[in-house]
Amino acid sequence: MKQQTAAATAAPTTSGLGNSLKQRQLTMMGLGSAIGAGLFLGSGEGIMMAGPAVLISYLVAGTLIILVMWALGEMAAANPNSGAFSVYAEKAMGTVAGATVGWLWWLQLVVVIAAEALGAAHLLVTIWPVLPAWALTLIFMVVFTIVNLTSVKNYGEFEFWFALLKVTAIVLFLAFGIALLLGIIPGAASPGLDNLFSHGGFAPTGMAGIASALFVVAFAFGGTEIVAVAAAETLNPERSVAVAVRTVVWRILVFYVGSIFIIAVVLPWTSEALLSPFAGVLNVAGLPWAGTVITLVAVAALLSALNANLYGASRMIYSLAERAQAPRIFSSTNARFVPVAAVAVSVAFGFVTVVWELLYPDTVLKVLLNLVGSTCLIIWGSALLSQFILRRRADRDGTALPLRMRGFPWLTLAGLVLLLAIFAVGFSDPAGRGQLLSTFSLVAVIALLSKVSHKRRQRLAAERS
Repeated sequence: MKQQTAAATAAPTTSGLGNSLKQRQLTMMGLGSAIGAGLFLGSGEGIMMAGPAVLISYLVAGTLIILVMWALGEMAAANPNSGAFSVYAEKAMGTVAGATVGWLWWLQLVVVIAAEALGAAHLLVTIWPVLPAWALTLIFMVVFTIVNLTSVKNYGEFEFWFALLKVTAIVLFLAFGIALLLGIIPGAASPGLDNLFSHGGFAPTGMAGIASALFVVAFAFGGTEIVAVAAAETLNPERSVAVAVRTVVWRILVFYVGSIFIIAVVLPWTSEALLSPFAGVLNVAGLPWAGTVITLVAVAALLSALNANLYGASRMIYSLAERAQAPRIFSSTNARFVPVAAVAVSVAFGFVTVVWELLYPDTVLKVLLNLVGSTCLIIWGSALLSQFILRRRADRDGTALPLRMRGFPWLTLAGLVLLLAIFAVGFSDPAGRGQLLSTFSLVAVIALLSKVSHKRRQRLAAERS
């Protein structure tokens, strides 16, 4: 991506919020949202579906998220707003489109926040069964509500160190994995590269397995888009967004693809150890305490993602309220520039799930995960479409942009093609088809309600005039 000196063209940050987030905090927020239990515990699922060829699935999905982040980076540098892709969709495709995207993302995060708190609690109970899962969930919800009610500067610092813990764990894992492959760990024989090509070959389940894994893998990168939301509260957003987008993209690819490569080389794709892949690799390396450590890291990963997602959800509904697409109360801030009502409504569902878990233990998490569906794919698609429309408009009008996506329009179109391919893969699988149909139904309902609300506001405005 290419930067131009055009500071005057960038819109000011959202009026009621501060701008005390630092560049390093913005970068870690992106990593904190994207690197969750999906990597630490769920990456083995993709390998079991496609074998070592799951690396192809990760590269394809990784390429898509690179293109999405480049597109978001261009728009966020020009218009740093807490509504991010909702605002850009509104500018590009109209009020109803912007409201639909904003409400869809907010609802997704509200569910994800509850799921992450419950998931972290269930994991912690397996190694520290002192409190029931519902009680741990309640503690997590209270703690992270308090964190998000402090100033954004304190929140950013908290998330920086939380995300840094996960990054450190992944770096250490990669180092152990490389050492294992090189045969320099005492008492642990190198597995070589045999597991990449034995047990049925590199792609034992063929293109069908790679395609099925692609649909699953795509969701692993969800959450990275929060960088665009946080840009509104960042010092010098033009430079911060450019650096964060570049840094987040390559780090995620290294962490994900590097980790999956190590796992696929060390563990056969038929191994039951893939149910907890990181622990499985470290056990091969002769580290029997690995299971406990990885569980703790996964708990931290979930809580870090919860923290970032609560921030993102509160800022999105704040932006919707500012644009009269949500109750006005959610656009109010306190003396520390924190949208208290927006935080409260974004976390409320998490507290409801505490009661739900108390009444119906061990049933809630699965329901919540099924509710999330494929909403992130819709958000990514809206970002690419918005960038395509807004960039063509800017080029036609001669508007200078502080950050420009290279290879336009071809790379944007390539991202849309990749996204359509993932949708096609999803519809070819019964489970994926059900998720997509549920998501499209939700989008249709939100769009209809947004259209009705918009028409009502127009009618009231006309009556007043």
